[in-house]
Amino acid sequence: MEPRVLYRVCYGTSTPTSFQKSLLSFRPALLHEHRRHRVLQHDYPAIVPQQCSSVRGTYVRGLTDGDLYRLDIFEGVEYERRRVKINILEIEGNEAGEGNVEGEEVTVETYIWVAGKRKLENGEWDFAEFRREKMHNWITSSEEYDEVDEAIKNHANDPTGGRGLNGSITERLEAKKEDQVLNSAV
Repeated sequence: MEPRVLYRVCYGTSTPTSFQKSLLSFRPALLHEHRRHRVLQHDYPAIVPQQCSSVRGTYVRGLTDGDLYRLDIFEGVEYERRRVKINILEIEGNEAGEGNVEGEEVTVETYIWVAGKRKLENGEWDFAEFRREKMHNWITSSEEYDEVDEAIKNHANDPTGGRGLNGSITERLEAKKEDQVLNSAV
C-alpha cells in the first residue's frame, strides 16, 4: 500500500505528524507466487496466488492492533488477511524487477483477494499509473474512508484507544484546543 494511503486509513490524514510518521517504517519487498490485478471498474488492485509471478510491494513495520482493525474495515470482505512469506529488497531494481537484490525472508500478513477472479481484469495492475493518475483521489477526503472513520467513531471498544480520526481522545483534544483558543483570545 502506498504510504500516504496507509496514513489516511490509519491516522485519518495522508499528511500525518512527524511523530505519527516515526511510528511506521517502510521497506520495498517481493511477494513470490502471487500476481496483482486491477479490480474491474475500480482504481485499486487485488493480489491473488499465481505461480511464476511476483508482486513488488511494501513491508511495513510498527502497525498496531488499531491500525489493523482500520485496515480490515478498509479492505472489506473482498479481501482476507493472510500470512505469507516475502523477501525484503536490499536493492530495488526497475519496474520490470531487473536489478532487484533480495534479502531476508520474513513472514507477514497481507490482504489476498477472495471475491473471485471474474471481478478482475486480466492484466497486471500498474502502480506507476495509479500514482500518476489516481493517487489524488485516495489521499484526500474520500467516501472510500467513510466506513473506516464511522466504525471508529461508533465502536464502543475503539481499538485505537480513542486516537482515530473520530475517536474520543481526538474529540477531547479538539474541544480543549477550542477552549484554549477562546481563552487566549480573551
